[in-house]
Amino acid sequence: MELRQLEHFVAVAEEGHFTRAARRCHIVQSGLSASIRALERELGADLFARSTRHVELTEAGRALLPEGRRALAAAAAATDAVAAVEGLVRGTLSVGIMQSLGAIGLPAVLGRFRSEHPDVEIHLRQAASETLAAEVREGRLELAFAAIPDEPGSGLARRALLTEKMVAACAARHPLAAAGSTGLKRLSREPFVDFEVGWGTRTAVDRAFADGGIERRSGCVVNDVQTLIDLVANGLGVAVLPPSVVAASGKTGLSLVPIRGRAPSWTISLLTTEGAGLSAAARALVSLVPGPGLALPTWR
Repeated sequence: MELRQLEHFVAVAEEGHFTRAARRCHIVQSGLSASIRALERELGADLFARSTRHVELTEAGRALLPEGRRALAAAAAATDAVAAVEGLVRGTLSVGIMQSLGAIGLPAVLGRFRSEHPDVEIHLRQAASETLAAEVREGRLELAFAAIPDEPGSGLARRALLTEKMVAACAARHPLAAAGSTGLKRLSREPFVDFEVGWGTRTAVDRAFADGGIERRSGCVVNDVQTLIDLVANGLGVAVLPPSVVAASGKTGLSLVPIRGRAPSWTISLLTTEGAGLSAAARALVSLVPGPGLALPTWR
């Protein structure tokens, strides 16, 4: 089995199409097809179920995909290690980001990284926190900045960068705005403006209400921060948010009310695959990220 074959296999799996994968790999389609057939013969299993319009992974292909990604990442890391000995940092770096990262100054960090390491090509992927975590586990992303609960056995290593107690957000004219604080039970009587399932804030809020045995109702569900805050400010419902998210929006006409008792908390973490080695580029980026303790995490 050759790395070239694994590269071709991963490209077809991710593109779902031989022609697009061939373009991505800068190879003619017949050459790509021959490479995949040779790999299937060597493994003694079909990796794809082919049709005239689409290509899908077989069970064997699904088993090979994460291992193939890891093998390609390991090969890239070996190249990076040699470059690091020579004092160079180059290659590609795939990073997952969620919305609302202003509190840790990530755009400035990425800008500094680019100025210091112009030979590294950065690929950014923005998605919900749960999606980013899954893509780190699958080897699609080397690093991700996400807000997910700390769960043993998740296959992820993390470094917590920022933790906030969440607060209730409501329109300035809402009756809750005059309260010194509120509880989850009182909030449950209000319609909520929520993010989509899978967002870190949504997960934290859902768990807090579930742990308290309290039901609530979502009046609106959106997938971007500014829309959610605009809807809350205009009286469409309440939300439970980290204060930094509201501050970064610059929105006025909104009141923030502390939550009594077990207020949900929100933690931004830097994620990578547990036990995986970081490339030289990834280590360089991590060293620039602010947060509790600037020492590199104990990932090898």
